[in-house]
Amino acid sequence: MVGLNFKKAKTKEIQETLIQVGLRIAKRGEGALFVVGDVEYNSLVDQNVPPFLVTENPKLLESLALMDGAVIIDKNGVMIAYGAMIKSTKTFRNFGTRHSAALTASGVKGNLVVIVSEEDKKIRILKNGKMIIQIDALQKDVEKSIPYAVDLLESVGAGTIGIIGTSLLIPTLGITLIPGIIVFGSAYYLGKLLTKRFS
Repeated sequence: MVGLNFKKAKTKEIQETLIQVGLRIAKRGEGALFVVGDVEYNSLVDQNVPPFLVTENPKLLESLALMDGAVIIDKNGVMIAYGAMIKSTKTFRNFGTRHSAALTASGVKGNLVVIVSEEDKKIRILKNGKMIIQIDALQKDVEKSIPYAVDLLESVGAGTIGIIGTSLLIPTLGITLIPGIIVFGSAYYLGKLLTKRFS
């Protein structure tokens, strides 16, 4: 990638693009995995598509995400690999290999992982080895909630997420602040969000 010049996308723009693309994929009953950051991977396919800024070409991003494997995006929002196999070192119990790869990739400091589940049509966002937000693609008008979901992601800093574990998470472990979005975290953090949201 030496010599490639891309403008830097803002973190919020990257997150919003991934959630929008993820919702379209989930509504069709397909799955995908996006990793923003640095992770070890092996390419499952020839990398014929040159790197591009994901915020400027979400349709191409969506097409690449439908291949087996993950789409790897750098912190500036540039797609650097697709059809990438991430060797799982952690297991996301009660979920498949895509979720285990997502959990492994999210454990790398600073990585943000967006996984789209074809089984239940939900988007799960992980950071620091924990699930922090779940979005239900089947919720009516959930697209209108994307800016709020991105604001939540921005307000979730390192150390604010409580220990949830990696077993099957159910809504009672999180708080639904707006329809279709569940936020997982410590009681203290969720209390602060509620106070801020409703005051």
